[in-house]
Amino acid sequence: MSNKTRHIVLLGDGMADRPLAELGGRTPLMAARTPNMDRIASQGVLGMVRTIPEGMALGSDVANLSVLGYDPAAVYTGRSPIEAAGMGVDLGPGDVAFRCNLVTLGRGNPVETDTDLGGELSPELVMVDFAGGHPGGEEAAEIIATLAEELGEEGIEFHPGVSYRHLMVWRDGLEELTVAPPHDLTDQRIVAGWPRGAAAEKVLDLMARSVGVLWDHPVNIRRRKEGKKPINCIWLWGQGLKPGMKGFSEVYGLSGAMITAVDLLRGLAVSIGFKVLDVPGATGYLDTNYEGKASAAVDALKDVDIVYLHVEAPDEAGHSGSVVDKIRAMEDFDSRVVGPVLEGLRDLGGPHRVLLMPDHATPIEIKTHSGEAVPFAIYDSESSGGSGLPYDEVSAASTGIRIEHGHELMGKFIRKEL
Repeated sequence: MSNKTRHIVLLGDGMADRPLAELGGRTPLMAARTPNMDRIASQGVLGMVRTIPEGMALGSDVANLSVLGYDPAAVYTGRSPIEAAGMGVDLGPGDVAFRCNLVTLGRGNPVETDTDLGGELSPELVMVDFAGGHPGGEEAAEIIATLAEELGEEGIEFHPGVSYRHLMVWRDGLEELTVAPPHDLTDQRIVAGWPRGAAAEKVLDLMARSVGVLWDHPVNIRRRKEGKKPINCIWLWGQGLKPGMKGFSEVYGLSGAMITAVDLLRGLAVSIGFKVLDVPGATGYLDTNYEGKASAAVDALKDVDIVYLHVEAPDEAGHSGSVVDKIRAMEDFDSRVVGPVLEGLRDLGGPHRVLLMPDHATPIEIKTHSGEAVPFAIYDSESSGGSGLPYDEVSAASTGIRIEHGHELMGKFIRKEL
């Protein structure tokens, strides 16, 4: 490895945003203190890239496929089958995987979150929290075990994931379903994303039955005593069949590793032959183990050619609509991940290249993903010069460098075409 170029992708999920009046017309990236990301942009190539093709779902699944160098239009079959791979759940040819979010619904005006929904799932209910108050691992596992016992049947399986993100598999099931991701429904009546299609009857039945199961669940009894939001429903979405993708080493000639707390990214890693590196304390939220991720990435580069280091926290803050949390998440990413990784690369010695970017934008003003181009920066230890600009959306757009097909960026990064 000593004579080969080391590659690392530093991905802050959902970092890109739009100008906000409360920040004086700046974006959160422009307002955040990010000296390490600024150094990568200033000393490297800075530009814009569109990671989500026109007409495709505005999701992290599509966007990260692009960043990894795969054309989503050619290989994408749905979000949940990718997550299933990351969880070690094998799918047969006719099996349909669904993301199973633990959510908090409410009713009334003003919305009451801790109210008995009457054992019914009404389209007039409001999506109060698509993440169900971010339950801990033990809480979530307890709830999924109950759902598996109460709702599981021949061909229907529930599998535990992390926090609010879990999996339901319908063996030899139906795939035809139109349903909104729950994070697209925040503070809205759920009728806006109500399940429709051939699979809707079964999906709605499971979701409706979950309301009765969860109301007096021991986890919710404890959560109410602690002043936390109850988890009072499941939301099934992101369905699809098992995908087929060529290995990354076959396509790009490099061995790789993935560091993430999110099953979706784990599934992408498994699907393309990356090692999945577990970091204790990695939560996919603001309290994640940033330092552990940075250290694991540097260590992994002693053995593999490329590391993909994913941090979810900025995206979660964007979905919650918190400017303060989003700026904090990006400043933590900069100081506790980007800085230590750059220092670790210098200590390792030898040539290295760094790709810094988000997968997509998660604008505070809409609290969900959007499809506009996002800023990327590439630093090469063997190149001199650079953009001389900080890392943000406006600076990146000003360079005139723009890649319309996001899946082409990885090849350019590896082949030193930028």
